[in-house]
Amino acid sequence: MPPKNLDKIISLLKKEVEKFDIPIATKIGDKIRDPFRVLISCILSLRTKDTTTGPACERLFKLATTPQKMLKLPNKKIEKAIFPVGFYPTKARYIKATCRKLIEDYNSEVPDTMEGLKTLPGIGNKCAGLTLIYGYNKVDCIPVDVHVQVIANRLGWVKTNNPDKTMYELMEIIPHKYWYDLNNLLVAHGQNICLTNSPFCSKCSIRKYCPRIGVLKAR
Repeated sequence: MPPKNLDKIISLLKKEVEKFDIPIATKIGDKIRDPFRVLISCILSLRTKDTTTGPACERLFKLATTPQKMLKLPNKKIEKAIFPVGFYPTKARYIKATCRKLIEDYNSEVPDTMEGLKTLPGIGNKCAGLTLIYGYNKVDCIPVDVHVQVIANRLGWVKTNNPDKTMYELMEIIPHKYWYDLNNLLVAHGQNICLTNSPFCSKCSIRKYCPRIGVLKAR
């Protein structure tokens, strides 16, 4: 059964997020439906704010936009391009390893299934789901990051502390028609209003529908 007032919440969030920058994977997917660039942007975005990830993606994609060209870049050159994203040396290695596997196992094409994507180094449900949605327009899951995790719990939609469990529980209760937009809406809302540590409840467009479960400090 869908969460109470889900239609109203989605409608209000769509109006609210028009004022905000959309998440980087969505932006790349909307601009150029390129699974490779969406995949790489997802790797860079892990534990990094979009304000840092976006410019890093621009610098990196000026150097290479295919697995073959990316693999030819020295690790240090990739590191320099993506700095200061979090764990940039590790992400540079993941990018190179991913490109190598794409070339060797997938004829340089990004897989278009969850199973295939999750064979790539460092790729879990979130990155795989985002790549499918914004790279291939295939809506097979609801990607869950920290913002989706926190907001889904605050709204009382789920009661979990594990993103993968949250993903599967949300897929049980959220109608499929909302799967494409849900990550985008909740990430934008979480980055600007429903902050992890101290949300701006006074400015929240869905406040009257939110029980604010677990919120100890708000503004």
